[in-house]
Amino acid sequence: QVQLVESGGNSVEAGGSLTLSCVASGAIPNSRYCMGWFRQPQGKKREGVAHISRLGTTTYADSVKGRFTISQATFGKGVNLQMNSLKPEDSATYICALALRSTCPPPDDEYNYWGQGTQVIVSS
Repeated sequence: QVQLVESGGNSVEAGGSLTLSCVASGAIPNSRYCMGWFRQPQGKKREGVAHISRLGTTTYADSVKGRFTISQATFGKGVNLQMNSLKPEDSATYICALALRSTCPPPDDEYNYWGQGTQVIVSS
């Protein structure tokens, strides 16, 4: 069983930066997988933010391109999300997810594991 634990959420002012981390514990039962960051603003739908394949291919939502960078963890299993030039509309609970799929990103309902999330608040 894989568990995902996020950290790094905080309150920052607009224009600031944060780095989120997601650590995956347990054996990932597939040599091909996709990890992603999603976010869910309070009272709104969840949306995909950034995804990275096992081979390092990345995709980003238009709203974060040029500001956010997803990367694989240097040691162990997991992913990071570097967020720069933060805006109030970036405020949300950020959730890490893992899909045991070679397609990256797959449809949201094909992600197999989800973390509990970490909260980011950006004040204007």
